Amino acid sequence: MAPSGSRRSGYSRRAQYNLFTGYIVAGVGALLGAGLLILSFFQPTLFGTPRGAAQDAVSPATHSAAWLRTGSRSLWDSISGYYRAGSKNALLKQEMELARIRLAEAEAVRAENRRLKGLLDLRDDGRPQVAVARLVSSTPTSTRRFAYLGAGAAQGVRVGMPVRSARGVVGRILETARGNSRVLLLTDPESVVPVRRATDETVAFAEGRGDSLLRIKLINLGLNPLKKGDIFVTSGAGGYYPPGIAVAIVTQLTDDGGLARIISDPAATDFVAVEPIFEPQALTAAAAPEDGSQGADDGTDAGPADAGTAASPAPGAAAATASDPPASDTSE
Repeated sequence: MAPSGSRRSGYSRRAQYNLFTGYIVAGVGALLGAGLLILSFFQPTLFGTPRGAAQDAVSPATHSAAWLRTGSRSLWDSISGYYRAGSKNALLKQEMELARIRLAEAEAVRAENRRLKGLLDLRDDGRPQVAVARLVSSTPTSTRRFAYLGAGAAQGVRVGMPVRSARGVVGRILETARGNSRVLLLTDPESVVPVRRATDETVAFAEGRGDSLLRIKLINLGLNPLKKGDIFVTSGAGGYYPPGIAVAIVTQLTDDGGLARIISDPAATDFVAVEPIFEPQALTAAAAPEDGSQGADDGTDAGPADAGTAASPAPGAAAATASDPPASDTSE
């Protein structure tokens, strides 16, 4: 059956009255709202008291909602912070480790600057130089410690001449050719250099060990007066090296002296200077025959001339300390 075209809500008179009443109430409410809105434009303060009373009425509810919102946000931040604490802690540890590394590097630079400033007083550039050349190669895998210099007899280089850099002693000439020379480094086991502590007259021998360290052996045994950081320089005894050239820094103490790190590391040295022998007349006198016999030449190294028996670093005692001529070493 076709739907009825009537728009009536039904045949119930009560329902019709309710619908009509709803329309009337909605219309009156709309008119009242419009009137109040128009009145608020002309009298803005007229409804201040009702608004305040309404705000007071709903204030507990709004405070509760605000507290709940803040508490829930704080709780969420606490929970999320707890789960992020691990990653943040790891990041902070990494940053602290990097900071420690940077601090250690800065401290190392400051310590190196202090050492270099101390070494400035040990340099003496007024001595004549025979030649300035580059260290062209070395023997890193051999038990002996030699280096090869790009200057030889043609440039005036002779056997026994000391070789030094701007920082200190590197070694001395062991063999010469026309255009190159072989240098006996301080770290070679056959190298023995008379030295003294830079701050006083404590004398010793600096002996090579075949590695990057030197063995400092005191002449006067007893209570070890050395300290870590002591700088040793050449004493002038032996006739080869002039006094006052930096040799090594003490890094470890032993019963009869200590172990020292060489100041002029050949691996970090580019150009070096060859200087004349400090006291060639002393070496000549030491090479003269004694008791009718010729001076011994063991064919290894003239190192014993450096390691003479004089306990005084005075240059005048060099003649009494040298025992062998500066014979060249041809053995590896």
